[in-house]
Amino acid sequence: MKLELTEKQYRRLLDMAYIGNWVLNSARGEDRFADYDEVESLLFAKAPELGMKDLAEWWNGEVVPSPAFVAGGIHEAIADYEDSVFFDILAEELARRDMHDAPIDEHNLDELNRRIDEYMTEFEAHGTDHVQVTTDTDSC
Repeated sequence: MKLELTEKQYRRLLDMAYIGNWVLNSARGEDRFADYDEVESLLFAKAPELGMKDLAEWWNGEVVPSPAFVAGGIHEAIADYEDSVFFDILAEELARRDMHDAPIDEHNLDELNRRIDEYMTEFEAHGTDHVQVTTDTDSC
C-alpha cells in the first residue's frame, strides 16, 4: 500500500493516530489493543525520516510518541473532547433522572431535550460549580 501525504498531512495523521490510540487504550491497563499500538508505532517510526525526529523515540524495542510530542498540546485537545463528552452525558443522565428514567419516545422527547438544554446552559455558565450530591448518610 502506498499513501502520499504532505508533511503537514502526515503530522495531522500522527495526531489522529495518537488520539485514537489514547481513546482505545489509555484506560485498559495491561489489556491494551496491541494492534493499535503497532499501527501507531509504524506511523511514528517514519517521523525521523521526515525531519520530525523530536516526535518519536525508541522505548522497550518499539517506536513510540516522544515526551515532546505528548507535551506538545495533544492532551489539551483530548481534554477538550473529554470535557464536552462529560457534560453531554451528565446533562442527559440528569435529565433522564429528572424524568424518573421513563422510556423516551415521541411523546416525551421534547421534554428530555428541553431538560438537557437547561443543564447544558447551566454547565456552560458555571461548569460543575452548582452541582450538589446528597447521599443517604447526609440525611442522618
